[in-house]
Amino acid sequence: MEMQEIKERMHSGKLYFCNDKALLAEQAACLEILYDFNQTRPSEAERRRALLEKLFASFGEGSYIEPPLHTNWGRHVHMGRDVYANFNLTLVDDTHIYIGDKVMFGPGVVVDAATHPIHPELRRRQAQYNLPVVIEDNVWIGAGSIILPGVRIGENSVIGAGSVVTKDIPANVVAVGTPCRVLREISEHDRQYYEKTRRIDIE
Repeated sequence: MEMQEIKERMHSGKLYFCNDKALLAEQAACLEILYDFNQTRPSEAERRRALLEKLFASFGEGSYIEPPLHTNWGRHVHMGRDVYANFNLTLVDDTHIYIGDKVMFGPGVVVDAATHPIHPELRRRQAQYNLPVVIEDNVWIGAGSIILPGVRIGENSVIGAGSVVTKDIPANVVAVGTPCRVLREISEHDRQYYEKTRRIDIE
């Protein structure tokens, strides 16, 4: 299979073999940049940003990722403005991952756009297919959550820690669990209280 066809299949949801030598060589070049990012010192904020701008398809103004970061490619990640990601964010970006503005990631979150067929013979040959992931503006994804291929999370929603998101989540809700389900809508109560009966006392 020619490289152009492989890349087309990577981004179309079709099966392809991810062990192509030319593909792996191209991926390795991206991972060299990722390695450099993960070796930076806390004082090297400008260098960190420059490396992520080189690695990602886009990296918005005011965004920050705490190392270590893990990603399959990096170049298929589209990150908006003022995103904050705590340590050990994993982006399995064999196809596109779209992250909106003001998104927050807790520690150890996995966003996975790649998967494999069920049949063992195909898996033995390293067959793979990919489905893009979309995380809309102002979403908060709690620590240890896993976002699976093809999922869209609507704006302003909160994903509870440890959730496994297998299906789309609408906007303006709190969703938790394995598999992740909508618990409730974000309400006027959340405008007044930040934790059960603890009233918000700052402006």
